[in-house]
Amino acid sequence: MSEVVQRIEADLKANPVVLYMKGTPVFPQCGFSARVVQILSHVGVPFKGVNVLEDMEIREGIKAYTNWPTIPQLYVQGEFVGGCDIVMEMFQSGELQGILQEKGLLPAEQA
Repeated sequence: MSEVVQRIEADLKANPVVLYMKGTPVFPQCGFSARVVQILSHVGVPFKGVNVLEDMEIREGIKAYTNWPTIPQLYVQGEFVGGCDIVMEMFQSGELQGILQEKGLLPAEQA
């Protein structure tokens, strides 16, 4: 297993919700990353943001890890959820909140 894969898996194991993004949650550096940060903040789930612009190995490694070509990428309890469009659709339908509640990451009244 490569060092990049080990770093990705360590992050996913240590944090229930991880967003691989361009920029940081406080200062997103692309509109798609900003949109996913806004959705996660709106539903009130704590998450770890990983800035792929600071680490080219992670930037390329995360794309290979999921075989998904774009960033941002959202993971919940180690499972790949999707990119911006998928997260947006899931949020609008309530599916995202349901998953987060199901996994014990959101109180029932927030879903």
